[in-house]
Amino acid sequence: MATLDQIFDMGGGYVLNFSDRTFAEFFADELNVDINDDVYYAEGGSKGKRLRYYLKQADTETAVRTLQALWEHREAFRQMRGLPDDVPNAHGRLLDIIDRLRGNKPAAESTLIRPAYNWPALEQIRQDLISLNNHPPHDRGYRFEAFLKSLFDTFSMKARDPFRNRGEQIDGSFVLDGETYLLEAKWQSNLTGIGDLHAFHGKIEQKAAWARGLFVSYSGFSQDGLVAFGRGKRIVCMEGLDIHDALQRQIPINHVIEQKVRRAAETGNCLIRVRDLFAS
Repeated sequence: MATLDQIFDMGGGYVLNFSDRTFAEFFADELNVDINDDVYYAEGGSKGKRLRYYLKQADTETAVRTLQALWEHREAFRQMRGLPDDVPNAHGRLLDIIDRLRGNKPAAESTLIRPAYNWPALEQIRQDLISLNNHPPHDRGYRFEAFLKSLFDTFSMKARDPFRNRGEQIDGSFVLDGETYLLEAKWQSNLTGIGDLHAFHGKIEQKAAWARGLFVSYSGFSQDGLVAFGRGKRIVCMEGLDIHDALQRQIPINHVIEQKVRRAAETGNCLIRVRDLFAS
């Protein structure tokens, strides 16, 4: 709750830039909640106290939906005014709380990754990614696959090791929000081009209709290849720089992929980078 107080500027009983009127309108319009009901005054009548009590009483998905709506309001106001974000790693810290609420990371669990607070662990994982360059070329691909499996497992994405079907190699799979994703991991000096994209998409099309794919290229993708690949495909793409940026900014990888999938559905683009998905 102290973190939420900081993110949503709840000191002194206030919440963001809301007046009493706009606070009530926000809850009514966005969440269909009467925040002026007497029940929410149990711990005091200020906007901050009512919000804290409401969040403590709400079920998980209602609380998550409320936090997401508040974040969207916060960012819209901040960007409209051209204001800097003076709360360090605000979005990553909020997403970490949402993961805890949903049970992806129990509050009492001591894990390798605690994106909101554990800077040394995050930095070590980022350094592990960078250190892959120190291994012989023929060894990097296998180590990159192992790194990705460990990374996905850290964020409770139930990763599986590479497996082979008849005539094809799949670099692994993971589960996110109940959806199964097949993984293609590519480590090479050159940018990944149209041939590799088409080859992986062909594998996905041979699987169940609900299967999706994540193509991770450490070096990135060629712009010509992305243009030729086109829109509306069943895969999303991630670059090594995306992983580096997410770890450095403490943004959980599961939320990075969720946002990539959402933006791909909205725009048809299979690659939208972390720097464009999440405001600085």
